[in-house]
Amino acid sequence: MRGTLRGLLQDCSLGRVWLVCANHESIGYIVMTFDYSLEYRGKGAWLDELFVKPAFRGKGIGSEALEFFENTAREQVVSVIHLEVNHGNPALELYRKLGFEDHPRYLMSKWLVNSA
Repeated sequence: MRGTLRGLLQDCSLGRVWLVCANHESIGYIVMTFDYSLEYRGKGAWLDELFVKPAFRGKGIGSEALEFFENTAREQVVSVIHLEVNHGNPALELYRKLGFEDHPRYLMSKWLVNSA
């Protein structure tokens, strides 16, 4: 994980990482990664990670972080934002409220490197 994060932090063409702070305390983080797709009309951004410490959830912080994310994606001339969320995750409703739509496709992956 550290090597993967280091690679992202060292190459801004891959994406961005931000800390979410309140009162000079780190309370979470958000990660944007990029792709490029003909189907989705160009550069895309993935909400790769969004984490807010449990004590700070339900206070609008995630919504603010997502608004920041979307504005930054627009500045990066991104056509579409994607995210993955587990079925049953309470964040599903937040994402739907902010305009993310359920997709009729399955996400499928094939590992090309050791995932351990």
